[in-house]
Amino acid sequence: AADAIISIDAHGTIVSWNVGAERVYGYGEAEVVGHNVTELMPESYRERHVAGLRMSVENGQSGLLGIPSMFEGVRRGGEVFPVELTLSRWEMDGVPFFTAILRDITERKAAEAELAERSAELERSNAELQQFAYVASHDLQEPLRTVTSFLQLLQRRYGEKLGAEADEYIGFAVDGARRMHRLITDLLVYSRVTTHGDSFLSVDMNTPLSTALTNLSGAIADADAQVGFDPLPTIEVDENQMVSLFQNLIGNAIKYRIEGVAPRIHIGVAAEGDGWIFSVEDNGIGIDAGQYERIFVIFQRLHQRGKYEGTGIGLAVAKKIVERHGGRIWVDSQPGEGSTFRFFLPTRHAHKP
Repeated sequence: AADAIISIDAHGTIVSWNVGAERVYGYGEAEVVGHNVTELMPESYRERHVAGLRMSVENGQSGLLGIPSMFEGVRRGGEVFPVELTLSRWEMDGVPFFTAILRDITERKAAEAELAERSAELERSNAELQQFAYVASHDLQEPLRTVTSFLQLLQRRYGEKLGAEADEYIGFAVDGARRMHRLITDLLVYSRVTTHGDSFLSVDMNTPLSTALTNLSGAIADADAQVGFDPLPTIEVDENQMVSLFQNLIGNAIKYRIEGVAPRIHIGVAAEGDGWIFSVEDNGIGIDAGQYERIFVIFQRLHQRGKYEGTGIGLAVAKKIVERHGGRIWVDSQPGEGSTFRFFLPTRHAHKP
């Protein structure tokens, strides 16, 4: 048998010992039967064992009976090892006996320790990466501003003297510096989702949606967009990040509209299990199914830079915000038929609208 099965009498004397016990402890049956079971446990457990055995003999009660618990055993040679213990009480002719089933969990504990270490290492690595992204993007701002300023100064003062070709090259450099500034700024925004988030509070989701629509009012008017929405629930979230989430998704719907067609956008919600699925549906250009994953990767763009402005960070930020809230985000779309972005947020004491 894989597990050690050991029976003892009311005094703790071993009366039976199976093959599994031989394998686990390293003793043969003849070596242990008649000996006290305390010899198989570390010194620190013995006093507690004796007290528990006495209580169980006297009144049939023990905190260990029938409940798997963590314990330690001592092998032949003195090695202390972890075991999972399940204890039962039985009687023969009115005399109490106890049978213990002990499972050697050395490998399980080692695997758990390794998993915990890897998780801690991954957490440290992620924290270091977030800090690096923040520091790098923050510290790069000043020298980049200096480069941009001097390029613009060079263009203003010497552009005509250097000739049209040189002026064009300077223009390319200024444009590149500006794009780099936008990338660094967006990287800073991305890194701050986890490093500078606010606490989760009970928030009426209509409030951050309203704020996002106000922030986008100029773009909505310019595109002649119509935005409708269902009444939204109240859940525990970071309100500022919900504003960013709605703003990114609605702004995305406005940006990727069909030329000559006014955007029609609807924000919906539906209860789902232990949370809510929010949706942002549009009538825009749509997305090919092969790009569903790529669009959520930071700085990934599906279109040429000249056609649509931006760095390709909006959906990556949206994904990071949703994941910080314990949710997930995905898209359903067909080219030319619009897109529906959906994200699930866990309830956290949600209140129906």
